[in-house]
Amino acid sequence: MTLRSAPVTLVRELPGRTSAYRIAEVRPQATGIVKERLFTEGALVHAGQPLFQLDDSIYRAQFQSSSAGLARAQAAAEVSRLAAARAAELVKTHAISTQDNDNAQAVSQQAIAEVAAAKAALEASRVTLGYTRITAPITGRIGRSFVTPGALVTANQDAAIATIQQLDPLYVEVSQASSEWLTLKAEIDAGRLHSAGAGTRVGIVLDGGVRYPQDGKLEFSDVTVDTSTGTFVIKATVPNAAGTLLPGMFVRAILDEGTRPAGILVPQVGIARDPRGGASALVVGAGNKVESRTVVLSREMRDQWLIDDGLKAGDRVIVEGLQKVKPGAEVQPIEAGTTPAAH
Repeated sequence: MTLRSAPVTLVRELPGRTSAYRIAEVRPQATGIVKERLFTEGALVHAGQPLFQLDDSIYRAQFQSSSAGLARAQAAAEVSRLAAARAAELVKTHAISTQDNDNAQAVSQQAIAEVAAAKAALEASRVTLGYTRITAPITGRIGRSFVTPGALVTANQDAAIATIQQLDPLYVEVSQASSEWLTLKAEIDAGRLHSAGAGTRVGIVLDGGVRYPQDGKLEFSDVTVDTSTGTFVIKATVPNAAGTLLPGMFVRAILDEGTRPAGILVPQVGIARDPRGGASALVVGAGNKVESRTVVLSREMRDQWLIDDGLKAGDRVIVEGLQKVKPGAEVQPIEAGTTPAAH
């Protein structure tokens, strides 16, 4: 087989686990008794959708009290405004003292400030009243409820009352050895490999060897190596509109590491191993004489080897009849895949 160089895409298959794209643990922001659960466990909920209704009688009373307080402050402010306006006219004719006018103006300004404070108190009451209707913070699948109607919940409690997970898209997290990354980086820096970079496609293989119909996209590589395992985390996002993938599933991710612009591939049958693990190939050289070449293998590519060193484009590697030849012998080479001429 006459070797030819061609672009070769390098891939690596790594074990991984699926995880939710976003997770929101729902907790109450107000204290009260759960009156009603407003969702179906396991269903798809949308951001802003009501999930629980708490008893709001106390908070509604506080809201009404704040509303009345605002009305009272506004009425007092109007009285103070009119008094200040009259004082401003009377002081011009010296009917009242300057001190009395200053006091009237100050009382009016104080009344305006009290109106602003009453508005803020009313808004705080409105927000707190709104907290009695607990809504979904994100869109996703909601799990089981951890409380039932009649249960007492407290504001900002540690325990979540439900959990929502966004499952479309889904994350696939894989771990890659730092040694593999260093080897890959050395090839990229030397110009032997063109990096695929972020956004490259990631194939997913499910349990049982079934290929997931949609490819993912590389999103993130961690910047810290785990000292206990010598690996770092790579994340890819995978479409999951049908809900086939669930968080926690084990999968295998096929990552495109890059492209070798002038890769040399040799059939595995053309490579021999010595007892020490060294690799060699028999090549038809000048004068159709057989030569033995020591080769450096990069990686296995199905039924071929990717060659790092020892062979180049144009070399004629013997892939059949190896048992009939030895280095130095003169042969009549026939290109693989062709029919020998009849004699």
